[in-house]
Amino acid sequence: MFSKSCEYGIKATAFIANEAQKHNRVSLKAIAKAIDSPVAFTAKILQQLARTGIIDSVQGASGGFEIKLSRINKIRLSEVVAALDGDSIYKGCGLGLKACNAAKPCPVHDKFMRIREALRIMLESTTVKDLAQGLKEGKTYLKR
Repeated sequence: MFSKSCEYGIKATAFIANEAQKHNRVSLKAIAKAIDSPVAFTAKILQQLARTGIIDSVQGASGGFEIKLSRINKIRLSEVVAALDGDSIYKGCGLGLKACNAAKPCPVHDKFMRIREALRIMLESTTVKDLAQGLKEGKTYLKR
């Protein structure tokens, strides 16, 4: 459903938010290890998240990535997805057809529209803090 970049971006954002609650700034290598992602690939994802203002990149010897505590309850999962995958998740055909719409629907068009709407609601109602809270409580995991 999400691109590999987006999957890693969501995991990285959750990890950074969890560390922010402990007042920690985290390195690229620590993030890549925590989400089981190649370092170079993770760097590109983090650059995009920093460019869009979802995370902050701090340069220097004690640099790394962070999210201000005041923001983790304001950043929605939909913003992370939009930064990495755009809005295609809300528009694509469930069967991958190039031209699928209400006038010429694919066989799953109506059912897939309801699924996309439920996904949109979930992404817009889930905050980065929600993701970090599950990690903090040990109820959710970033890798197995």
